Amino acid sequence: MPLPRSLSVTSLSGLDDWTEEFDLGDAVLFEIAWEVANKVGGIYTVIQTKARLTSEEWGENYFLVGPYMENSVRTQVELIEPTNPALKRTIDNMNSSGCKLYFGRWLIEGSPYVVLIDVGFTAWSLDRWKSELWENCGIGVPWFDREANDAVLFGFLTAWLLGEEPPHILAHFHEWLAGLGLVLCRQRQLPVATIFTTHATLLGRYLCAGSVDFYNNLHKFNVDKEAGDRQIYHRYCLERAAAHCAHVFTTVSHITAIEAEHLLKRKPDVVTPNGLNVKKFSASHEFQNLHAHSKARIQEFIRGHFYGHLDFNLDKSVFLFIAGRYEFSNKGADVFLEALARLNYLLRVNHSEVTVIAFFIMPARTNNFNIETLKGQAVRKQLWDTAQTVKEKFGKKLYESLLVGQLPDVSKMLDKEDFTMMKRAIFSAQRQCLPPICTHNMLDDSSDPILNCLRRIGLFNSSSDRVKVIFHPEFLSSTSPLLPMDYEEFVRGCHLGVFPSYYEPWGYTPAECTVMGIPSVSTNLSGFGCFMEEHIADPSAYGVYILDRRYRSVDESCSQLTSFLLQFCQQSRRQRIIQRNRTERLSDLLDWRYLGRYYISARHMALAKAFPESYYYEPQDPSSKKGFRYPRPASVPPSPALSRHSSPHHSDDNDDDDERYNEDLEAEKDRLNIRPRRCSHTHTPHAYLLAHDSVIGSPFQSTWVLQCVAPAHPGTHTR
Repeated sequence: MPLPRSLSVTSLSGLDDWTEEFDLGDAVLFEIAWEVANKVGGIYTVIQTKARLTSEEWGENYFLVGPYMENSVRTQVELIEPTNPALKRTIDNMNSSGCKLYFGRWLIEGSPYVVLIDVGFTAWSLDRWKSELWENCGIGVPWFDREANDAVLFGFLTAWLLGEEPPHILAHFHEWLAGLGLVLCRQRQLPVATIFTTHATLLGRYLCAGSVDFYNNLHKFNVDKEAGDRQIYHRYCLERAAAHCAHVFTTVSHITAIEAEHLLKRKPDVVTPNGLNVKKFSASHEFQNLHAHSKARIQEFIRGHFYGHLDFNLDKSVFLFIAGRYEFSNKGADVFLEALARLNYLLRVNHSEVTVIAFFIMPARTNNFNIETLKGQAVRKQLWDTAQTVKEKFGKKLYESLLVGQLPDVSKMLDKEDFTMMKRAIFSAQRQCLPPICTHNMLDDSSDPILNCLRRIGLFNSSSDRVKVIFHPEFLSSTSPLLPMDYEEFVRGCHLGVFPSYYEPWGYTPAECTVMGIPSVSTNLSGFGCFMEEHIADPSAYGVYILDRRYRSVDESCSQLTSFLLQFCQQSRRQRIIQRNRTERLSDLLDWRYLGRYYISARHMALAKAFPESYYYEPQDPSSKKGFRYPRPASVPPSPALSRHSSPHHSDDNDDDDERYNEDLEAEKDRLNIRPRRCSHTHTPHAYLLAHDSVIGSPFQSTWVLQCVAPAHPGTHTR
C-alpha cells in the first residue's frame, strides 16, 4: 500500500514563516459559485482576486464552475475547447444528453479555466429534480422562488459534472446557491472531497434587517421558526445541509464563525479571511499624488453641484463616503446619518471652518439623472469656458504689450464686452433653490430610507450647514456624464470611508480603502474590523477606526462615531498625510499572498478527510502562539505647536512655504518610521531609530537599524 502524501502547514494563525509539503498528484480542484464570471456581490471579488494565486498552485488542474450569463460571457470569457481530455468527454456527454455547458478562459489575472452551465436550457428537468430532492433529502422548494429554482438546477448539473470526473476531485462550494451540488455529491457517495464556505448566513442577514439585538441573542433564536416566518425555510435547509455535509466547513471571519455555529449548528473548521490582489492597487509612493489628482476631480464635481451656494472653502473641506449594497440598517447608513447630524451641530457651534461633504454611493431604483444636478455641471462648464476665453484675450494683450517694451495698462486689458460676458456668466450661476441632495430622480422618493432620514434630521445642504450630503443612487462609472470616475479613483480622492455596518461578515469596502491608503471606519461586528483588531495594537493610529456596535447601544455608537468624525475633521493637512502613509503600510496584511494560506489549509484538510489512504493532514497545534501584531507607531501625529519658528517675527509669505516643507518632511519621516530617540550608549540626543519594513520573504519581517548621528558642532543640530 502506498504511503499517503504528506500535508503539513505551520504558523497558519500568525505571520511567521510557514512551510508546506504537498504533492498534488492527480488531484483536480473545482471551485463552484454562482458569481463565477457573474458579478452580483462580494463573492465575485473574492473569486476574481484569488484566481491568480490558486492558478499558480494548481496550474492546469484548476477549474471554476458557474452559471452561463450571456452578457457577462461576451465581455469576460474567451470560449475555447476543453484542454483536459476527461473534462472534454464529460462536457460532450452532458451536452449530448440535453444540457448546455461552455468551456473557456476567464479574462482576469491568472486566466483560470471556467465551465459555465446554462441552467435555463435544462429547465425541463426542474420538476423531476425537485421531486428527487424531496425524496432523498426531505427538502421541498416552492415553485414561486425563482432563485431557489435556479439553485436546484445548478446543483444537480454540478453534481452531474463532478460525478463523471476521475478520482481525487476537490470541490469547493461558495454560498447556498451552489451548496446543493455538495449535498448531492455526499448523498450519491461520489469520490469528491468537499469544502463549503459561507460568506454570510441567510438567516443572519434577514434577522439583522429586522432590527433585533442579533449578536447578543444568537443562542436564543429558534432557527426553524425564524426561517419559516420569513418564508426562507427551504433556502435555510439547503444552506444548513451543505454546511453539515461538507468535509470542511469554512467562513470568512471569526464573527461569522460564531454566527454560523448558532444558526447552522456547525462550528467552522477553518476561518478563511478575504484578501485582495494588492499589486493591482499598489502605487508605491505615488498614492499621495493619486489622492490629490482624484480629489481635484471630485472638487470640480462639487463646484458644479453647489453652484450658487459655493460659500465654503473647498481646500478646507473633508470628503467622507459610504458605499455598498443598499441595506439601510445592515450597512450602517442609519448610524452614519445620525452621526452626521450631530457632527453638523458641533461644527456649527464651534464655528469651524471645515466643511464635511458626505457621499452615499448606494444603488437604488431611479429613472434618470436629476435635471438640476445636470444643470449644475453645465453651468460649471460654461463658467470655465468663459474664464478661458477672457484669459486668452487677456494673455494676448499682455504678450503684445511686453513685445513693444511697455508695461500693460491693466484698465485697458479688458473691454466692455469682456465685462459683459463675465457679468452674464455670474448671473447665470445664480440659484434660487438649495443644491439637490440626490443626483437622480428616485422612483420611491417618499419611502426611501436615506431621503426620509435626511428630512427628519434636517440636512438639506443649506448655507448654514457645515455638513453637506450627496446621495448618488448608482454605482460609479468613468462614462457617467455627471461624475465620470470609476470607484477606485473616487475612493482615492476621498479623505475617509465610513462603514458602520451592523451586519458585515467581511467588508471589502474598508479593505479597499486600506490598500489605497485611505483611512476608514469599520465596526467590531464586521469581519474586517475584527481582523484588524486582532492584528493591530492600535488600529486608529493606522487610520482604521473600529466602532463598537456589539456592546454599546445605537445611541452610544452614534456618539462614538461622531467623536471619530470630529477628531478626523480637526486634523491638520500634515496629520492626514501622515495617517494615509500609515494606512497604506497595512496593505500586505490584506494580500492574498498572505491570506491565501488559509484556503490552502482548508483544501489540504478536505483531501485528507476524503482520501485518507492517499493524503495525510497534520493539524495545527491549537496552543501555538498568536500571529504578528502591528505595534503602535513609534511616531505620534505631531502637534502644530511643535513646528514654531525660532524667531517670534516672521513673514506671512514664508509661513505657508515653511508649513508645507514641514508637512512633507514629517510625512516622509513617518513613511520611513524615523523618529528621534536617545542612544543607550551615548549622551547625545541626536540619534534616530530607523524601522525598515522589509517585503522580502514574509511581508512582515522587520529589520531594525540604529543610527547615531552626532552634531557637527557643539550647540548645533544635524537634520
